[in-house]
Amino acid sequence: MLTKIGLTEFKCFEHLDLECSRLNLLCGLNGTGKSTVLQALLLLRQSISSDTLYKLQLSGEFVPLGIASDVLRAGARQLGSIALSSDKSEHDWHIELDSGFGDDDLMVIPTESDDAFNSDEWRSIPPFGGVTIYIGAERVGPRMTYPWSGTRTGNGYGSAAEYAWNELENSPPFLRQDDSRRAGIETGNAREIVNYWLQQVSPGAKMEVWKPDDIESLVSQFCFTGPDGTEHGPYRATNVGFGLSYTFPVIIALLSRPGTLCLIENPEAHLHPRGQTKLGELAARAASAGVQIFVETHSDHFMDGVRIAVRDGLITTKDVTFNYFQREGNTATVTCPEIDEDGRLSDWPEGFFDQNALNLAQLLAPKS
Repeated sequence: MLTKIGLTEFKCFEHLDLECSRLNLLCGLNGTGKSTVLQALLLLRQSISSDTLYKLQLSGEFVPLGIASDVLRAGARQLGSIALSSDKSEHDWHIELDSGFGDDDLMVIPTESDDAFNSDEWRSIPPFGGVTIYIGAERVGPRMTYPWSGTRTGNGYGSAAEYAWNELENSPPFLRQDDSRRAGIETGNAREIVNYWLQQVSPGAKMEVWKPDDIESLVSQFCFTGPDGTEHGPYRATNVGFGLSYTFPVIIALLSRPGTLCLIENPEAHLHPRGQTKLGELAARAASAGVQIFVETHSDHFMDGVRIAVRDGLITTKDVTFNYFQREGNTATVTCPEIDEDGRLSDWPEGFFDQNALNLAQLLAPKS
């Protein structure tokens, strides 16, 4: 598990030391640096995947960052750097960054940390080794078919999470008997577990995925069970709407094996508040089971799902970190409200999910 992420002169951060836990919520207004944290990890992942870590691959499958001048903070007073700490290593991983011979390439400057840089120990730790899953904000929605691959499993869901359906078909998640994500399902059948969580998002919903013999694609359909127990459908995914299809990759990612690093943007997209809250609960259960999760979210309902999970004892307070991002000019800062065992936060900085209270105060105020 990553225990700290350090960024210096990287995009909007002059200096950032982000303490990490099992479940890390990245919250704040738009343009305050939340995505930058995920992008730094994805940059390392796609660079080591292409064996070009001494010249970082700024554009790849995971993230397109442009050129070096887009990545190094405007007005930087020192070299950029990325540093990581992990509970799996006694030594921090650290690189310094420079634009090299021009503004296009972002070069890694050799330092005394080269032993850690090249160590087998760090190469087995996500985002370098192991399994890293990225579910971006712009992901595939309802389709007639989804791509199928007989060999692509475990190490990437595609740039738009289009291979999440492939993951369920070829490498279904395996959850231990004591894993709370099973939610009482005795058989541990992956499809039953996925459909359980889909039903938490939309009561009565059930997904079917299969590969027809005559095409190299997967087909997804939905059925719905009414209050009287009658099942309606199946319906093509394109006839159901965005919510369930958009949520499916998030659910599959949150059912990953322990040791996986999950980076998720806007899990709440296209979802009713009930579904957002239930995804927050599932994220807490996944983190408690050993998956490390970084979630960029604008949803107080998702956050409340995590808070309720803490209150219900599904995850401990030490395994949850709330990070509130703020920005002045071209420099961003982060504050971290603490959570207690009752799910209450130590403080509510201005702008931290306070819009509902501000709106209510405006509605209750006397008309002028």
